[in-house]
Amino acid sequence: MERKTKIKAEDGKQELVITRKFELPVSLLFKAYTEADLVAQWMGTKVLKLENKKHGSWQFETSDAQGNVVFQSHGVIHEFVPNRKITRTFEMENTPGSAIRFEVQLEFLEFEHLTDDTSMLTMHIVYRSVALRDQMLRLPFAQGINMAHNRLQDIVRPLN
Repeated sequence: MERKTKIKAEDGKQELVITRKFELPVSLLFKAYTEADLVAQWMGTKVLKLENKKHGSWQFETSDAQGNVVFQSHGVIHEFVPNRKITRTFEMENTPGSAIRFEVQLEFLEFEHLTDDTSMLTMHIVYRSVALRDQMLRLPFAQGINMAHNRLQDIVRPLN
């Protein structure tokens, strides 16, 4: 199956650029990132907090089938422009028993209107070091974000 979410990772750089074209109007794509019930559905996580405003914050918690917390993530929203962009931090709490250290990253999300029925998401993610970026790429990150974006498309499309 084609991976529609594309990840560009240049050697020696501490950043990723992730792009995905959606068959959704930009307003629905943006809503999928800003409405707690939609975020919970496509990300498969519990939304504990989602303050969509400048200096707002967010917190998510993901559990396994038995209800055990697998990880928590949180961050601060630095810029919020409806239907255009979100600038935020992302930090994942260390997962139980994991030797991997997840440090804070800076995310620039840009939502672009292409046509009345299509839009583009560009995520520019900056890590503290090349090593931390490369650590993320060694995980099944690319498959995971593609699957999540596929769910986003499937869940939000009927709202159009």
